[in-house]
Order: sequence, then C-alpha cells, then structure tokens
Amino acid sequence: MSIEVTGVSKLYGSQKALNNISFKVSKPEIVGFLGPNGAGKSTMMKILTTYINASEGSIKVNSFDVDEDSKNVQKSVGYLPENNPLYLDMYIKEYLNFNAQVYKVSKERIQEVIELTGLMPEVHKKIGQLSKGYRQRVGLACALIHDPDVLILDEPTTGLDPNQLVDIRNLIKTIGKTKTVFLSTHIMQEVEAMCDRVIIINKGEIVADKKLQELRNSKEQTVVVEFDYRVEDAFLNNLPKVKNVINTHGFVYEITFKTAEDMRSYVFDFAHDNQLKILQLNQKNASLESMFRELTSK
Repeated sequence: MSIEVTGVSKLYGSQKALNNISFKVSKPEIVGFLGPNGAGKSTMMKILTTYINASEGSIKVNSFDVDEDSKNVQKSVGYLPENNPLYLDMYIKEYLNFNAQVYKVSKERIQEVIELTGLMPEVHKKIGQLSKGYRQRVGLACALIHDPDVLILDEPTTGLDPNQLVDIRNLIKTIGKTKTVFLSTHIMQEVEAMCDRVIIINKGEIVADKKLQELRNSKEQTVVVEFDYRVEDAFLNNLPKVKNVINTHGFVYEITFKTAEDMRSYVFDFAHDNQLKILQLNQKNASLESMFRELTSK
C-alpha cells in the first residue's frame, strides 16, 4: 500500500483541522482529494510529506512511518505545493541540477524529466521568463527528479489556461500509469478527467470515498426543472423515491431520485396537479459536482 492513513487528527490550538481521518491509496492509482476551502486538504498533504506532524494517529508512505522514518518518506515522495516555490533567476537545467544534487541522482535523470514534462521548447530560458503552465511543468519535473513512487500535488492546475490544463492533465495521467498520484483541486472536471477515485473531506472529516466508475454507474438520476412559481422543497420531497431537492436559483430545482427510472413524468404530473407551468424539464446523471455540493453544504 502506497499511503496508509489511520485515525489522523490535527489541532491548531483549540481548532481541529483534521478529525480522525483514515484512508488507503494503492499503486498505481490517481486519487482526487476534494473539499471546500478550510476543509483540511493542505494540512493532510503537509502531514503526508512530513512538513508538519499530526496531533494523533499514524501515517505510512511506502511502508515508512512519517514520524519515525521521515527521511525515507521524503525520498519516496514527490511534492508539488500549491504555491510552487521556484528560484526565478535560475535556468531550468540549473534548477533541476541543483535538485538532482540534493537527492543524489545522476545528471542523466535531468534530461529524462525534461522530456517527460515537455520542457524542451523552453529549456534555454530562466524560470522567471516562463508562463504559468511551464512553471508548473518545472515544479512537476522537480517533484519527479528522484523518481518517487508517490506524487503529491496540491492544486496543480490552479491558474492555468484551457490549453495548459489539457497538457498538465495528460501529463498527470501518464505519470499515474506507474505511480501513485494524490492530488487536491477545486476543479471537478479535472477530477473526472484524471482520477480513478475521489475522497471528499468537509470540516476535517471524510464524507465520501468512491471510485469514479461507481459514480458513472450510479442508479441515481437528477431532474432539473424550472417552474413559473416558487415551490417549497417539502412538497417536492413528497415525490416518490426522492433523495434530495436543491433550489439552485430562482424557480429552478434539482431533484435527485434514488432510481434509474425516468422520473420526469412524475414531475410533470406534480406540476399539473398543482397548477404550475414547467419552463424547462431535463434529466442528467448524478455527477461528482452535485455529490460534492450535497455533502459539503450540510
């Protein structure tokens, strides 16, 4: 098992950032770690990479205990923090050579990660001259320089334009074929495009841990309906097999049903019986975004 987290809690004074967190991640696997701001994502990643210690519980990375064997954990983990700190006055090869010396790896590895991360077109430049997308590539190259088994990425696609997003996404998917990738992000589409599994954290606690394929094969459905008048959620909850009702905006409602049966006819009958006009009525599959919104809004 690449990552084993057991009963981990973290306190900052009287504030509990993590509360009895447990999960496991195997290899190769790309896991998306999701949660609203302040949920504890970055805290968990800093503990995994030995930057800070947990208040309670235990963590093993590649069978090394993060408290008792931190040096070996650091050798086996590649970490790209959210702010991606780089030496802007250094050339790309100069910076990667510096990190290669830190990890005591051969200079041949520098060229390997340059090619792997697609840095060749800009390799002659200083880091300060690079676009945001290429700076992220440098950060990834640095995280990969010592060929770690586990890659931990904190918001790796923040601030990238659509083309850069596609490039970094494809790069992470390629890396995830042979390594464990544990990444946090706020972009649901990126998780659905890259990840094998998603863990959702809210207020320091895990509220969901699912394979993405389970969500795609869900026996639930969501009906989006817009009426010409506001309807109390309680009335819509009386429809058969209703799991959840959300008034997204105005007179638009998302009604999630615990069945694969098309429930639009029931919504139509409800509108007819209550003398309501339907302005739109659409069906969509239960999505990661709707699950995230439901679990983190409670």
